[in-house]
Amino acid sequence: GRLVLTWRLEATDTGAGFEASPDEPLVAPAVEGDRALQALLDKSFADINALRMAVPGRERSTFLAAGAPWYLTLFGRDSLISAMNLLPHDLTVPVGTLRVLAGLQGTKSDPDSAEQPGKILHEVRQEPLELDLAHMGQTDGHISLPPLYYGTIDATCLWVMLLDRAELAGLDETSVRGLLPALRAALGWITDSGDADGDGFLEYIDETGHGLANQGWKDSGDSVRFADGTQAVGPVALCEVQGYAHAALLAGARLLEKYEDDAEASTALRDRAALVAERFRAQFWATDELGSYPVLALDGEKKQVDGVASNMGHLLGTGICSAAEETVIVERLMDPSMRSGYGIRTLSTDNGGYWPLGYHVGSVWTHDTAFIIDGMLRTGHTDEAAVLAHEILHAAQGFANRLPELYSGVSSDEIFPPAPYPAACRPQAWAATSAMVVARALA
Repeated sequence: GRLVLTWRLEATDTGAGFEASPDEPLVAPAVEGDRALQALLDKSFADINALRMAVPGRERSTFLAAGAPWYLTLFGRDSLISAMNLLPHDLTVPVGTLRVLAGLQGTKSDPDSAEQPGKILHEVRQEPLELDLAHMGQTDGHISLPPLYYGTIDATCLWVMLLDRAELAGLDETSVRGLLPALRAALGWITDSGDADGDGFLEYIDETGHGLANQGWKDSGDSVRFADGTQAVGPVALCEVQGYAHAALLAGARLLEKYEDDAEASTALRDRAALVAERFRAQFWATDELGSYPVLALDGEKKQVDGVASNMGHLLGTGICSAAEETVIVERLMDPSMRSGYGIRTLSTDNGGYWPLGYHVGSVWTHDTAFIIDGMLRTGHTDEAAVLAHEILHAAQGFANRLPELYSGVSSDEIFPPAPYPAACRPQAWAATSAMVVARALA
């Protein structure tokens, strides 16, 4: 005779704040006549669906966990940029991301968690996170983060930018109006707590000594470099964050004017944005042997951190630069010192701290190049955007059509596939969603 046995295993973690999303899986768009791009999109959407999480019992709360295995949880910056990349193809993830992060928006000042009123968080964990950075191959030191940690300088601006872009992509009025209190709180943080010294720029510093030393997207301790490779000392004002702030201020002005008819608040926000742009132009631009460019940051003494880095590419499309300045940025990024042939390096090969497999000092990050591509599309630099999109697509073919979090900055003239970064997340949300940016650039 014959006996058939079946079994099922269910695991439940009653302490978890999130669960797998109950929403229907997202479907990859169809591409005519480009098998390589279609393969990338299909694999990317399989990863995107695998990373969808939600708040138990709460409708319209789907977001993308940052990545596996290290970051399978809610992040501010990562989840927001991932949601942006999906627009206008999908609105469920953007609205869920906005709602979940708004529900955890800062309400008080707490140096240990870096919480401040109106601030959007960095990451959520079930337990405190202890990291020995030396074992991670980044730098010496130890990090101890609380379960709810707000040590990020850019997530609040990115939240406002996502709300603006989602509204323009068709987010329903009820959802937008429900998020207006969080919008006002976020704008309050940008114009108040985020600008600690009142100079018009957003800057950060770890007040505890055991949080993240750098709180932009390049959050490793050695990422902010002068041209000679020496590291900057905070408080640090990153160049791209000022662009995000400028975009967020203009977005907030538009939304408050449209949905609350608040002309006074809108005018104040636009005036603030104009001030940021004026001061940015005066303090962030420098010149080297290749010409002018926006420096990586200002350090604690307001000295230019003159490293040439990919951060400048995130200024594209934020409105903080003129059309002529945007063209200068694009030309610098396309220079061989920045462009590897598989995307844009995080740091120029001319920098004294350049290392092609360094976490943020020479590697290529998929989402970083995708963010730059998106900015190029917004500013009319479509030819350069297509070049970079082809390079990302070529890199993906070396990773079985699954884009990793990051990979080596060694030139495509020297190696294929790109040398993998050993500890890169695969799948990773903003890498997977970058496929949508690549598709838009190649449309």
